[in-house]
Amino acid sequence: MQVRIYRSPKTATQSGRANTKRWVLEFEPQQQRSIEPLMGWTASGDTRQQLRLFFDSEEEAVDYAKRHGYMYSVQRPSQREVRPKAYADNFKYDRRLRWTH
Repeated sequence: MQVRIYRSPKTATQSGRANTKRWVLEFEPQQQRSIEPLMGWTASGDTRQQLRLFFDSEEEAVDYAKRHGYMYSVQRPSQREVRPKAYADNFKYDRRLRWTH
């Protein structure tokens, strides 16, 4: 069984980075989803798609996968680059772009 281990990203609707320090173990789908004929919803017999396990560190998630005999792939997050900005830079004389309201 294949699992994917990754660090949860920040949500697009928030500027903060809460809940981004947790590592997630997620199972890869084993069955293809199908359309249920009566209501038109997508359905699957694979209940492990709904399961997500959260860990405090990458090592804990990898150890769990090894203990249970899962093949795993780890996706490490890219490092965020913080560029310092100053409000006074909006009014610099040698600014490249025009300043507009």
